[in-house]
Amino acid sequence: MTADREDTAPAPLAEPVRRVGGAWIALFGAAWLGIWMAQLTPVQLLLPLQVEEQLHDAASWTDSVVAFGVISAIAGVFALITFPLTGALSDRTTSRFGRRRPWIAGGALLFALALFALGFQSGLVGIGVWWTLAIIGFCVLSAALTAAISDQVPVNQRGFVSSWISAPQAVGLILGVLLATTLFTGQFLGYTAVAVLLVVLVAPFCLWMPDARLHPAERPPFTVQALVEGMWVSPREHPDFGWTLSSRILVNIGNALGTTLLLYFSMFGLNDAHAEDDLLVLIVIYTIFVVVASIAAGALSDRLGRRRVFVLVAAVLQAVAALLLAFVPELTVTMVGAALLGLGYGCFLSVDQALATQVLPDPASRGKDLGIMNIATAVPQAVAPLLGAAIVSWLGGFPGLFLLSALFGFAGAFAVSRVRSVR
Repeated sequence: MTADREDTAPAPLAEPVRRVGGAWIALFGAAWLGIWMAQLTPVQLLLPLQVEEQLHDAASWTDSVVAFGVISAIAGVFALITFPLTGALSDRTTSRFGRRRPWIAGGALLFALALFALGFQSGLVGIGVWWTLAIIGFCVLSAALTAAISDQVPVNQRGFVSSWISAPQAVGLILGVLLATTLFTGQFLGYTAVAVLLVVLVAPFCLWMPDARLHPAERPPFTVQALVEGMWVSPREHPDFGWTLSSRILVNIGNALGTTLLLYFSMFGLNDAHAEDDLLVLIVIYTIFVVVASIAAGALSDRLGRRRVFVLVAAVLQAVAALLLAFVPELTVTMVGAALLGLGYGCFLSVDQALATQVLPDPASRGKDLGIMNIATAVPQAVAPLLGAAIVSWLGGFPGLFLLSALFGFAGAFAVSRVRSVR
């Protein structure tokens, strides 16, 4: 099957010019739906409950958050290494199955097996080990899959195609939570369900995707020294890459601080007696606006040929939403804040991904450079629970957390305004 489709893929180091079709985009979006369901359902529901079960006699809710945060932070350290390393290795892969496909398949299998094993864990050490392995699998899979955009999608289609990374993120979160709370209840069934769905949804794209083989003569230097040196992209030589990366880090930290502790904010900041039910409502609102904003903004940015203004407005919207949560801690206002967060983050996810593909320094290192960019998405999510719990404790409650979230959003808007090579 790979050999039949190899001639439909652009040459490995060429800039793609032919638009990808509806089938490619549909399978690409389905793969990301499986990925986000498998990654976000544990983060938002399964892991916190699993950790809480181990610490049910803890003196304070922050003890559980800190334990969850430590586990997430350890996994984040491995993500910091795995994203760019996988990208660099896939850039150098000369397999007859293509450059990206072996890494997509291997990452999906590791991710799914680790999730399945998590369903059996009853101790914090085991939870930490298997969640770290799950995140490594997630990083390997998503690094290779993201590189497929710059490999195969022309610039004037990347905003719309990138929206099919972000829109499934929101849908995957709510679908995964619904499945884990209605059909596949309990620790084992919840993890098993998302592991199976991950494989089922990623496999069609992995098998069908055209993926041109890299000739060994075209392979970048394959030495430890070359790999290590390649991890550094000089912001002096490539300032737009540096500003785009900075913007992505700042905005994602702001978003993570504003959303990761929403359940605890509802329970202890709003004193909501129906916090779990209302969290689902907030997730639904957030989801709707993420999906609409990501698809609409991605397509419009392609049509107008502009990226920066969309990313700047998206960052500001998230900051405004965080200010609302900080100064008006009331459930109705929180719902408005969820809508603004979704609107801003949906726009940011699709257009910023397209922007990132246009500031890459070298076609031969697309995978590695996008892997570096992906760090800015995954690591903030990993460290946010621990950082958020510390901020709530040190700054006297949730208002300080949301104020800091807003500051990161405004800083991200400033950073993207400094990009010069992309309109």
